[in-house]
Amino acid sequence: MRPTATARSRPTSDPVHLAFLGCGFITGVHSRHVKRLRDDVVCSYASRDREKAEAFCRRYLGVGSYDSYGAAIDDPAVDAVVIAVPPRFHLELTLRALSAGKHVLVEKPAYPRTDDYLRVQAARSDSGRVLLVGENDHYKPLAICLRGLLREGVIGDLVLAHFTTLMTRLKPADDWRNDEGMAGGDAFFEEGIHWLHIANSLGPAITEARGFRPPPSREGPDRRAKSMLVAFRYDNGAAGALYYSREVPSLLRGVRLSKLFGRDGIITFESNGAFVFVRGVGGRRMILPGFRDMRGYQAMYRDFVDAIRTGRAPEMSIDAALADQRLMDQIYATVDAPC
Repeated sequence: MRPTATARSRPTSDPVHLAFLGCGFITGVHSRHVKRLRDDVVCSYASRDREKAEAFCRRYLGVGSYDSYGAAIDDPAVDAVVIAVPPRFHLELTLRALSAGKHVLVEKPAYPRTDDYLRVQAARSDSGRVLLVGENDHYKPLAICLRGLLREGVIGDLVLAHFTTLMTRLKPADDWRNDEGMAGGDAFFEEGIHWLHIANSLGPAITEARGFRPPPSREGPDRRAKSMLVAFRYDNGAAGALYYSREVPSLLRGVRLSKLFGRDGIITFESNGAFVFVRGVGGRRMILPGFRDMRGYQAMYRDFVDAIRTGRAPEMSIDAALADQRLMDQIYATVDAPC
């Protein structure tokens, strides 16, 4: 079904017309944040289920709906697409959208293999379109705060880093994430990559990473491997570890502490971004990074829209995401290797 909007040339001040490909849970999450950007964005919804697309359009005040992803991609009224389907389908839809001249925001993990990233990198360059990998954590106030503190040298040279993300979050048997062919990998690949990006985006870059994966539980419907410990080294010589699990209970269903250790102090932060406590150069202080856009979705879409209007590269480009994927390659190449 065609949307109500019609094709026309748009001045840079006009809203960008986004079409969501996929009408599942994550599209609802994105839509709730995008509605705060109504002066800059209008949305349409595409699904293989026409009724679902129409329902999302009504719920989130969209301008139209489509009964196939191809119909949205081929519509000249659409400026950009948001690929919000399981990772198995990301590559095909990305290449088709870029070929049709659309800008693309693709959910993370973007693609299962490094070769896929390289194909998209080339297609992005050939098309001249903007491609943003939807790593909202890159934009959240916590990540911005931590990058700023390290840049200011409040704890001196980074020596050790400890990231913790533990909670029990089991998937039902019919969830597509239980199918590694759809998800691209286990729980760490599908979700832990967000935390790997935070660890890799604070200033120093991770150069070496090794994975240690406990055997998965065979009880209950969620049979995925749901835990991973990653040990890594930064390019400045600092060392770090990331503790990830979706089968280990934590305080208040997700509150956990992480730390950055420097030669002149320590930064302690709640991993979700509730608070940051600094003990270092200049004394002690408590920082509240911010709750208004705590998960970074609004900042991510502002970056996407501004990149479309100006032609610059977005912060979370395919090139930045490729750096994270190369670390994933190292982790899974070592996860079952003897120590």
